[in-house]
Amino acid sequence: MTQQPAQPHIPVLLDEVVAAIQPRDGMMVVDATYGWGGYSHALLERGARVYAFDRDPDAIRDGAANVARWDGKLSLHAHQFSHMREELSRIGVPQVDAVVMDIGVSSMQLDQGERGFSFQQDGPLDMRMSQQGESAADFLNTADADQIADVLYHYGEERQSRRVARAIVAARPLVTTGDLARVVRKALGYKPHDKKDPATRSFQAVRIHVNDELGELRAGLMAAEALLREGGVLAVVSFHSLEDRIVKRFLKEASGAGRAISRHLPGEVPGPTPTFAKLSKAIRPSDAEIARNPRARSSTLRHAVRTDAAPRDPAQLEAA
Repeated sequence: MTQQPAQPHIPVLLDEVVAAIQPRDGMMVVDATYGWGGYSHALLERGARVYAFDRDPDAIRDGAANVARWDGKLSLHAHQFSHMREELSRIGVPQVDAVVMDIGVSSMQLDQGERGFSFQQDGPLDMRMSQQGESAADFLNTADADQIADVLYHYGEERQSRRVARAIVAARPLVTTGDLARVVRKALGYKPHDKKDPATRSFQAVRIHVNDELGELRAGLMAAEALLREGGVLAVVSFHSLEDRIVKRFLKEASGAGRAISRHLPGEVPGPTPTFAKLSKAIRPSDAEIARNPRARSSTLRHAVRTDAAPRDPAQLEAA
């Protein structure tokens, strides 16, 4: 039996994800967020063939040794998961049996100070998962106060976003994670004994903006819908309310639960045939898992089963 290598990342809700997917010999599964490979290895050990995606070149580099270890049952794809359908079609895989998505920043990225995702270690103000494009510093040092405030409010749910944005502009240039944390704390009157560091919300907001995480999530869900065969399972683990809200709404609309047809309106046109069924309720970690892995505390799993309906047209959904 091939053994999973030692790893600094503990996959969240792993038993629940495995129970939802029920991996078996010959099953074809997409791990949309490979990271350190926790989900992939659990699926591989149960006989599945895994196509793993990650936009972070470090994850692809570090996972390369596992490709040979699993004798062709694992392949790594250096792409955003929104591109999973096109990439698998390119290699002759039109459909799969399951897609698992672990949304957001990984523990591996948070723990690397040089990546700039966390204020727990002082490092360059970067936050780019793909290590390409606009960095957090680029955005914060060039955007106007209104743009910054909108990002903090919508993606970090920061109620005092205007005050924080003005403080950021006044303190420019910001170079390190410590610079940003200090500015936010000063603007919000942070005291060392406060239960939660107020910089947390701003860091989350800027990271989501820089990586277009919510747009990527929406596109990834549509890609999974198009890629899954009838009876296939979609399992999504999210870590904050913005992500979970998108997943919940997507599955609700895909199942037809989001549209009510009144018998008193005979001219109303029924919605499209549901593309997902058997929606789970929100599944959250047990107290035992949280004790083992405190980062699991905010996680939520939702899963559903693909029907035989044709996938919906993303363009029509965007226009609706």
